[in-house]
Amino acid sequence: MHRTIRAAVCSVAVLGLAFGLSSCSEAVDQVDKAVDETYEVTYEVTGKNVDSIEFHGGGGKATDPKIESVSKPELPWKKTVKLRGIMPAAVMPVAADPEGAQVACKITYKGKVLEEQSAKGMVTAGGCIAESPVTG
Repeated sequence: MHRTIRAAVCSVAVLGLAFGLSSCSEAVDQVDKAVDETYEVTYEVTGKNVDSIEFHGGGGKATDPKIESVSKPELPWKKTVKLRGIMPAAVMPVAADPEGAQVACKITYKGKVLEEQSAKGMVTAGGCIAESPVTG
């Protein structure tokens, strides 16, 4: 009788392990797809007296993106970039002006606003960071 119970328990354990590995394999496949998939976002910056704009331009690794920079940009500034996988979309305008600076940024994906921020003051750094829509 104990052998029958032991055999049944072993069968259930093996079956559970097989299902668990199958689920794990599916999760790995989803992560691989998310890392390799690309997406496009559009960054927009408006305001006055913006000294520079830094943004994720698509280079580098998902966890260590290459940051690109534009000095003394003409406003309004707009750029569409292709990012990969779980890399977050990010744009950071910086302004410093004793008479007051203003910055606003927006990140859009397929016409939908992912993030929008604004700031003003003597020294202003407004930033927009959005989670990758691929991870969603």
